[in-house]
Amino acid sequence: MNYPDESTYGKKADIISTVEFNHTGELLATGDKGGRVVIFQREQESKNQVHRRGEYNVYSTFQSHEPEFDYLKSLEIEEKINKIRWLPQQNAAYFLLSTNDKTVKLWKVSERDKRPEGYNLKDEEGRLRDPATITTLRVPVLRPMDLMVEATPRRVFANAHTYHINSISVNSDYETYMSADDLRINLWNFEITNQSFNIVDIKPANMEELTEVITAAEFHPHHCNTFVYSSSKGTIRLCDMRASALCDRHTKFFEEPEDPSNRSFFSEIISSISDVKFSHSGRYIMTRDYLTVKVWDLNMENRPIETYQVHDYLRSKLCSLYENDCIFDKFECVWNGSDSVIMTGSYNNFFRMFDRNTKRDVTLEASRENSKPRAILKPRKVCVGGKRRKDEISVDSLDFSKKILHTAWHPSENIIAVAATNNLYIFQDKVN
Repeated sequence: MNYPDESTYGKKADIISTVEFNHTGELLATGDKGGRVVIFQREQESKNQVHRRGEYNVYSTFQSHEPEFDYLKSLEIEEKINKIRWLPQQNAAYFLLSTNDKTVKLWKVSERDKRPEGYNLKDEEGRLRDPATITTLRVPVLRPMDLMVEATPRRVFANAHTYHINSISVNSDYETYMSADDLRINLWNFEITNQSFNIVDIKPANMEELTEVITAAEFHPHHCNTFVYSSSKGTIRLCDMRASALCDRHTKFFEEPEDPSNRSFFSEIISSISDVKFSHSGRYIMTRDYLTVKVWDLNMENRPIETYQVHDYLRSKLCSLYENDCIFDKFECVWNGSDSVIMTGSYNNFFRMFDRNTKRDVTLEASRENSKPRAILKPRKVCVGGKRRKDEISVDSLDFSKKILHTAWHPSENIIAVAATNNLYIFQDKVN
């Protein structure tokens, strides 16, 4: 299923910049370049239509961030939502964090289906009454009304980042979260907005000595003292907050030595890690660089235990990908609920799935043609040179403007959300 908005097709502000299921999978949030957050809710199963369950419909839309201007630095701050992270649900309301380049906000999304009536000090329109005219006291009552979903900003965490925020991650203690930019990672308490603790700082005394930047960071799913961050040099550092207040010395350092025979002008650019994700079990970390997805065992630092080629056929195209800036695209990667399958995006609206047990992989396409209800996705193949079979697509005819950077996987079921520019596609396994 997809939710294209025909009238605004192709508008810059509608380009989806992040996708995230909540902890139950009942809600799915997307953020876009225009600073909006759209939340979809899964339909409840009805007795007479068992198969209808699974449709996601718009639940709430709100403007999370506005464009700002930093007058001191003469810089425009984009409203684009970089990341959304849900908090586990504690009561009837939902809470989520959203961030643009500089400011993190905590939003409360709640439902209202009753309104109070019968105030004493104001009339039904809300105007204050003259106390001298009040002769009787009324007991206010709650009257039913049409369901309203309200989004209210509960906390604004600002002014802590000099550089652009690329990651936010909620800690498993649910009291703290971290935000990471190019050179620093800050730890926040949800209740305190005016100060944060700087837990990683890789900024050199002399900026000319800068050799790498932080590209992504995430907390361990179960151990609230442990987190990882990745770098533009293709390395991952695991840090333990119990060791010291400033985690500049890592506990573990994951790096794969480069094969000298593969060395080229682009080696450094394509080895930069664009995303890092802990498995649900907490035993593995997955990283995505330009051409591959790697799975690392936390107990083995010298090389990944699995490497999957996402689009190896682009290796010969790096020159033109550098010229059109595509080589700097930041693809994300996700695990399925049982950590057995991983998914990541590619070009031409293709996305890839790798089964870690059977070692089978598949290329699928998110497009309008195959987004009809109950349509079955056909595997796609890309051919490099030579003769092309009729169902294959040539590497030279791939559309690099159509890219899938953001995907999400339902926490317990085979339902995936795929953001293709300004369309959101939701696919589900037919066995459901």
